[in-house]
Amino acid sequence: MTDKAVTELAALHALLEDVLLGHVAVVVDGHPVAFPTAVARDGERLLVHGSTGSSWLRSLSSGAPASVTVTAMDAVVVARATFESSFHYRSAVLFGRFTALAGEDKERALDVLVDRILPGRSGELRRPNKRELAATLICAMPIDQWSLKVSERWPDDLPEDVDGPAWAGIVPLRHGYGDPVPAPDLRDGVPVPPSVRALTE
Repeated sequence: MTDKAVTELAALHALLEDVLLGHVAVVVDGHPVAFPTAVARDGERLLVHGSTGSSWLRSLSSGAPASVTVTAMDAVVVARATFESSFHYRSAVLFGRFTALAGEDKERALDVLVDRILPGRSGELRRPNKRELAATLICAMPIDQWSLKVSERWPDDLPEDVDGPAWAGIVPLRHGYGDPVPAPDLRDGVPVPPSVRALTE
């Protein structure tokens, strides 16, 4: 696996720009747990958020050691033998300790998270009120300890399989959004906002 290791920080940043979901692993009450959650890069730190009632998020905010895994699958590698069949992928694990954010930094980080999921959306919404901010925990971890693996090779079939009748190659994986579906209680005449239109166009 060492031949798949990538050490360029720009490659990690590119992966974090391509994925929205990460898996945060931490020990809670003596047991290791991993939770899927939205992640966002904010400069040289990684943001996660959730409810103040979340036990795993409270563990993160207390400074417990943690790891975050993010993965993008880019293609299926179609080999001539089952042994060589695989994926093109980019996968990183980030290590460190999170700290809870407060005040203006917390509110700005919430905008970063919202805009990471739907670019430009924070500017279309009202500001969070005190109750909503109090119910939300936002944690940040420095991006300074990490490991990145990238697999982007062609099928590595045996010579006798190359000479055989089976097809080989890669099938790129495409991502996209469908048409917006309005909420059942959406008032008549409320248009689809620019942030949502940008996703589908």
